[in-house]
Amino acid sequence: MKFKQLLKRFMLPLLSVFVFCYSTYAQTVTLKGKVTDEKGEPIAGASVKIKNTNIGSVTGGSGMFSINYTGQGTLVVSAIGFTAQEIKLTGQAQVNIALAEDNKVLNEVVVTALGIKRDKRILTYSSQEIKGESLAQSKEPNLVNAIAGKVAGVQVTSSSGTPGSSARIVIRGGSSFYGTNEPLMVIDGIPVDNSETGSLNSGPGTNRIADIDPSIIASMNVLKGAAATALYGSKGANGVVIITTKNGALNKKPLITFSSDFSFENPLLPQIQSKYSLGNNGIYFDGETNKTSTSWGAEMDTLKINGQPAKTYNQSDLFFKTGHTYNNTVNIGGGGSNSTYLVSYSNFNQQGTVPTTQFLRNTFFAKYSAQVLKNLNTTFQLNYSNSQNDRLPEGYALESPVWTVFTAPVSYNLQPYLNADGSQRLFRFSRNNPYWVLDNIKNHSGVNRFLPTFTADYKPLSWLTITERFGADVYTEMDRYHESTESVSNPNGRLVDQNINYRQYNNDLLISANKQFGDFNIDVVLGNNLLSSYSENTYANGVGLTVPGLYNMASASTVTYKEGSSLQRKIGFYLQSNIEYKRFLLLSLTGRYNGNSVLSTAHNFYPYGSAAGSFIFSEFFSPELSKVMNLGKVRVSYGTVGNDGSIGAYGLLTPYNIATIRNLAFPYGGQAGFLISDVLGNPNLKNERINEFEAGFEAGFFNNRISLEASFYSKKTIDGIIPSVALAPSTGYAYTSVNSAVMRNRGIEVLLSATPIKSRDFNWDLTLNFTRNRNKVLAIYKDLNQLGNGFTNIIVGQPYGVIYGTRYARNAAGKLLTDDSGLPYADDNQGIIGNINPNWLGGINNNFRYKQFNFSFFFDIKRGGDIQNNVDGYGYFYGTPKVTENRGLRVVDGVNATTGQPNTVAVNGQAYYQRANSVLESVIQDGSYVKLRNVSLGYTLKPSWLSKSPFKSATFSVTGRNLWIHAPHFTGGDPEVSSFGSSNGSQGIYSFSTPTSRSIDFSLKVTL
Repeated sequence: MKFKQLLKRFMLPLLSVFVFCYSTYAQTVTLKGKVTDEKGEPIAGASVKIKNTNIGSVTGGSGMFSINYTGQGTLVVSAIGFTAQEIKLTGQAQVNIALAEDNKVLNEVVVTALGIKRDKRILTYSSQEIKGESLAQSKEPNLVNAIAGKVAGVQVTSSSGTPGSSARIVIRGGSSFYGTNEPLMVIDGIPVDNSETGSLNSGPGTNRIADIDPSIIASMNVLKGAAATALYGSKGANGVVIITTKNGALNKKPLITFSSDFSFENPLLPQIQSKYSLGNNGIYFDGETNKTSTSWGAEMDTLKINGQPAKTYNQSDLFFKTGHTYNNTVNIGGGGSNSTYLVSYSNFNQQGTVPTTQFLRNTFFAKYSAQVLKNLNTTFQLNYSNSQNDRLPEGYALESPVWTVFTAPVSYNLQPYLNADGSQRLFRFSRNNPYWVLDNIKNHSGVNRFLPTFTADYKPLSWLTITERFGADVYTEMDRYHESTESVSNPNGRLVDQNINYRQYNNDLLISANKQFGDFNIDVVLGNNLLSSYSENTYANGVGLTVPGLYNMASASTVTYKEGSSLQRKIGFYLQSNIEYKRFLLLSLTGRYNGNSVLSTAHNFYPYGSAAGSFIFSEFFSPELSKVMNLGKVRVSYGTVGNDGSIGAYGLLTPYNIATIRNLAFPYGGQAGFLISDVLGNPNLKNERINEFEAGFEAGFFNNRISLEASFYSKKTIDGIIPSVALAPSTGYAYTSVNSAVMRNRGIEVLLSATPIKSRDFNWDLTLNFTRNRNKVLAIYKDLNQLGNGFTNIIVGQPYGVIYGTRYARNAAGKLLTDDSGLPYADDNQGIIGNINPNWLGGINNNFRYKQFNFSFFFDIKRGGDIQNNVDGYGYFYGTPKVTENRGLRVVDGVNATTGQPNTVAVNGQAYYQRANSVLESVIQDGSYVKLRNVSLGYTLKPSWLSKSPFKSATFSVTGRNLWIHAPHFTGGDPEVSSFGSSNGSQGIYSFSTPTSRSIDFSLKVTL
C-alpha cells in the first residue's frame, strides 16, 4: 500500500516533468530546407511560416531557410508568382520544397522604382519590361536604340549613322519646353548620366548610355507615369528606365560564355540624280576652268568630253564604304551556397561607312553577391568602360563632307583632292573636298567611366528589411577637334580642346516592411535619398596654326580659353505604402519631400506624391471562368511631380559674360573685358509641375496565352519655365526667366501579347503595341503666343514641335499664286507648315521556335510626323535630288496673282526648283514609315552533339537590321533620323547627316 500511495504521490509530478521535457524537446526541433522553382532554381524572398503561429522566416539568396518549431504543425511556403504549398510536419529536420508557377497571376516579377521587385499583378500603374534576350537579339550597340518600337508610349529617334551617335528617347510626349524631355536612366538602383557629349562641331554627339555594354543587361523596365516615378523626385519627371544587370548563379560551377559578332553595314542613301552634269542652264562646266556649285548642266547621255562620252561618277558609292562591326564578349559566372559572382569583358569595334569614323568600346563588369550573415546580404559591383570615338562634322556646316558628296556633280571626279601645287582641288569655292576632309579634319573624343555600386540588405525581422545602397557615376572625357590650314571655312586652321570631369554620387537608405494583418497585406517603404552632381569643363579654341600639321594648342596664334564648374545637390525623403485587401483590392500611396540646391531658399523644398488603386475583379470568377480569363484588372492613378526644367546650377543669378562691343571682342590687346549678361536672373523661379491622371485595364486569358494592357493618360505641365521673356529696355536687361508655361499631353497605349501556338517542338510568340499621343501648348506667358526653339516652334494652341517658316502664297481657295514669270512665290507672312509629332506609333514582333531553330522578325511603324528634308531643300538649288531629273517645261497649277486667271506660263525645271529652294514648305515631307527593323534566324546545337566536346551549348545566328523601309512620302534615306542630336530643338530635321545603315550580323555564342 505504501508503494501505491508513493506511486500516486509522485505519478502526477513525474508525468508533468515528462510532458514538460517532451514539450521542451519538441520546441527545439530545427527545421532546415530549401525552396526552389520547378527547374531547381532557388527562390529568394519566399515566405516560410508555421500555420496559425508567429513562427516564420524568409529564404535568402540561396533559397535556404531555418526555423525552430514544436515538432508538429503545418508549414506554409509562398512566393510571389508561385502557388503556395502546405507541408505536414511530424518532427522533420530537413525539407525541400519546389513551388509551381501560379498561372492565375501574370507570373511576372518586375523591378520598379528604387530597385524594388514587385509582382506585376499588383502594380497600380503602367510599366513595360524588355528582357535582356530581346535587347541582345536587336544587335544594337546603344541601349536606347535596342528598345525602339518595342514599348508602348515610347518614341526613339536616331540622330545619325556615325558610329557612337546619340539616340533620343521620349516617354508620353515632351513635358518641358526648354528642359530635357528624356527619361532618367537607372542601373541597379543608381541614377546615371545620359547627357549628349563629344561633338565640337556641327552634328550630334554621343549619349552616355552608349558606354554600357548591352550583354550585361538582364532586363529594362520602362516606368511611364507620375504614379510610377514619383519616388525618384524631379529626376524622374519624364519617366524612368530601370536597367537591371545580370547575376551569377547559386551552387553553380564556373560557367564561361563567349559570344562573337561580326556585321556588315551599308548606308541608306537619299535619292540623288545621275542624269545631268555640272553646269548651268544646260551648259556643261568642267569644274576646272569653269567652276560652279550647281548640276544644271548638260545631259550625261549626250555629253562628250574631249570627244569621248562623259564618265559618270556615283559620288555616294565612291565615298561611302561598307562599315564593319566586331563585338566579342566573354563572361564567367557561378557561385557557392551563399554567394554568386559574374565577371564580364566586352570589346566593341565599329568602323563607320564614312572613312576614318569609328567607335571603340572596352567594358569590364564585375558583380559579387554574398549572404554575409543569416539576415545580411551584400552586393558589390563595378562597371568600367573606355570608349574612343572619331567623327566628322555633319549637317550643313562648311566642313561637312556628307554635304559635298550629296550635292557633288556626277560629271566631276573628286579625286585626287590635291592640285599639282599641293593646294586643295575644288570644283567650287565654298566647300571643302570631302576626301581632303578625311585627312585634314577630325573630331575625337575619349571617355573613361566608372560605375561602382554597393548594396546591403539587412533583415532584423522576417517582415522588415533595411537597405543601404551607395553608387557613383564618374567619368572623364577628353575631346579634340582639328582643322588643317587651307580649309575653306578656316584657311589658317583651327584647334579645339575640351575636357569634362563629371562626378555623381547617390545614396539611398530604405526601410521596407511587409506584414499580413488578417485579410490585409501591408507593404511600406520609407527612405532618404542624397544626390550630388559635380561637373567641370574646360574649353580652348585656337585659330591660326603657325606650324601646319602640328595639332597642338601651342601652335595656335590666337587662343580663347574658358572654364566652368557646377555643383548641385538634391535631397529627398519619401514614403510609399501599398495596401492589398484579399488579393483583389489595392491602394498605393506615394509621397516625397524634395530639396534642390539650384532653387532659391524660398522654393528649394517642395512636396509631391501620388495615389493609385487597382481592382482585380478576376478574383471573383468561378473556376470555370478563370480557365478562360485568368486575370482582369482595372486601375486608376493620379500623381503630381516636380521637374527642374531648364534650371541649371546658378541659373537664378545674373552672370558676367566675355564682352563684345560692336566689332571689338575681348580679350583685346591683352586686356580682358566682361559685361553683365543681358538676361536677368530670376531668384523666384520654382520647379515646373507635372500633374498626371492615368486609367488602365489589364487582362490575361487562357493562363496568359493572351494578355492585354491598355492605358489612357492625361498629363499637364504647369509653371513651365520660359527662359527668354522680353523685358523693357528701361530695365537695362533684354530678357528674364519666368514660371508661366502650360502644356498638355493626352494619349492611349495598348500592348497585346499572345502565344498562338505552344507545344514541345514549336512555339509562336506575338507582341503588338500601339501608341497615340496628342500634345498641345496651352499658354506661354501672358499674351505671348509664339517662341522659337531651334528648328521647331512653340505656338499657343498648337502641338509642341510644329515647323514654322516660309510658305507658298495662296488665294482664299487655297490655290497657289504665281507671278508673271509663271513661278509660285513665298507668302509675305510665314506660317505653320508642319508638325513633327506622329499621329501614332506601332510595333509588331513575332518570335518562332521550332526545335533547335529560332526565328523572329520585328516591324516598327510610324504614322505621320513631318520632316524638314534639307538634303532636298538645298539640293533644289544645286539640281541634285532625283526629282530634279524632270527638267522639261511645265505649267504650274496656280493662279496668276496679277490677273486672277489660271497660270498659263511655262517654266523650265531649273527655274521651278530654284524657286522652290526659297520656300521652306517645299521640303516638308510626311515621315510615315513601315520598317522591318530586325530579322533574326538562330540555331542551337543539340546537347548530344556536344557531349564529347568541352562545350555545354553553342548557338549560331544571323540578324538583319533595317532590311526594308517603306516611306512613300520621304525622299531621304531613313525617315527615323534627327541630324543635329537629341535636344528638343533639333528634332524633325534631315540635313546631311551620316546615313544610317542596313546591316547583316553573324553571331556565335558558346558556353564552357
